[in-house]
Parts: sequence; structure tokens; C-alpha cells
Amino acid sequence: MEKNKQHHFTIKDWGIGLLLACAVVGLLYAILGLGISVSYSIKGLLIIGELSVLSWAANRLGVWREFGIFLLLYTLIMGFLGEVPHLNIVNESIRNLYFHVCMWFSMIFLLIGSFYQAILFLKTGKLEHDIRSSEYTYMAILYGTLGIITGMIWAQFTWGKFWHGDPKQVATAIGLLMYFAYSILRGSFQDDSQRAKISAIYAIFCFPIFLVLIFVLPRMTPDSLHPGVGGNPGFGKYDLDDHMRLVFYPAILSWTILGAWIATIRIKTRLLYAQKNDII
Repeated sequence: MEKNKQHHFTIKDWGIGLLLACAVVGLLYAILGLGISVSYSIKGLLIIGELSVLSWAANRLGVWREFGIFLLLYTLIMGFLGEVPHLNIVNESIRNLYFHVCMWFSMIFLLIGSFYQAILFLKTGKLEHDIRSSEYTYMAILYGTLGIITGMIWAQFTWGKFWHGDPKQVATAIGLLMYFAYSILRGSFQDDSQRAKISAIYAIFCFPIFLVLIFVLPRMTPDSLHPGVGGNPGFGKYDLDDHMRLVFYPAILSWTILGAWIATIRIKTRLLYAQKNDII
């Protein structure tokens, strides 16, 4: 179902968005909260399938904004008031999982969008793909910066200081600097076509390197303090219980939708400016 280019929030859209958001939570409770006697790998596939189908439905019906708003409200409320495991050292700071970790997940999804749009630009030469790629990257940089900040706050309460020099902290900082360099690179060109080509090539090569930095290299070091790295068990093995999973998955989805929404607004603004000035 295709809507007008200018989106208008209506009671019907809010109602459908709320219904789909409730469906996400309800099905998660059915899969996780009722203790279905199946392996977690099967539960994980059911959860991924559920989130994918409902997100597709929200996008198809044109209510993905409303859908995301309700999921974000659920994340914020349950993130601060929901039940969490009481563990030594971590204590209530475990709630930062819904912000710090989920923002990194959302950053990855936005960078995937940027990577895809960069490929489309090199394939078609249309500047609108360059605009989309750059705005997804800028939004990903914002999320990555917020992820670093929330991680430093978490480190202060669990490791005793904001910056411990942990391999994953260093690797993510290097990865972010690579994308800050992307912003500087774009600003160094006056010609729109040349800037778009160089930026697209940089984005395509930068993305896999970034994945190696944040996922592969930290796991190769034996002295990391991060969960799931350096021989430490991941959250899912010792403290990410089903109560937290009921919030964790909607949190990833809601932060990603919020980032895509902000990027979409900026994309539309830049496209209008480009059309007005005969750039595209």
C-alpha cells in the first residue's frame, strides 16, 4: 500500500501502529514468557521471523513511524521499570544494555543501508543514492558516538573508570574515527559527482574493515573485559534472561526505526534542495 509522499499522522495509523507494536510484545511473551519447551536456537528463529514479518507489515501499511514510536515507548518504560537479574558488580547498570548495546546494533543496520546505497550509486550514478548513503552513515556515526558514551558510563560503574583501554573500546574508537574521516573526506570535495564517487568507494571498503574491528579483533585478544570477548561469557549465557529479552529485541528494532526516521527526514530535505538547485 503506497501512501502520499507527505505523511500525515492519523488516528487510524496510530491505531494500526499500536496494534502491530502490541503484536510484537505479545508474540515475544508467547515465545519467551510461556517457557515453550524448544531449544533457544528455534526460539531465536521464531523471534527473528516474527520481528521481520511485523516490521514488513508496518512498512507495507505505511505506519512504520507510529510502530517505532510505540516500541520506543515500551523500551523506555520497561527499560527503566522492568525486571532485571540482580548480579554482583553489574547490578542495575544492566539496564544500559537496552541503550548501549542496542544502539550499536542499530548502527550496524544503518551502515548496511549506507553500504547498499553506495553500491547502488556506483551502479547507477544517481546522486540520490549518494545522499541516502551519506545520511545513513551520519546517523550511524551519531549512534556510534552515543554507544561509546553510554559504554563509558557503564564502564565507570563496573570497571571503575570511564576508559579502561579494553581492546573492544579501542577497536570501536578506531572504527568511529574511520567514519569521522568519511565526513571530512566528503567535505574536501567541491564537485558533487567526484565527492559521491570517492565517498561511495570509501564507504564500501570501510564497512567490512569496521566489522572486523568490532567483531573479530577483540575476540582474538585474551585480556578483554567485554562480555563474549577474550574468553568471557556473553550476556546471553549468564544474565540476559527471558525478562530482558522481552525488552532487548524491541529495543533494537525501535532504535533502528528512530535512526531510519531521522535519516529519512534529512534525506528528503537534501533531495528537495538538490532538485531546487538542479543538482539532480
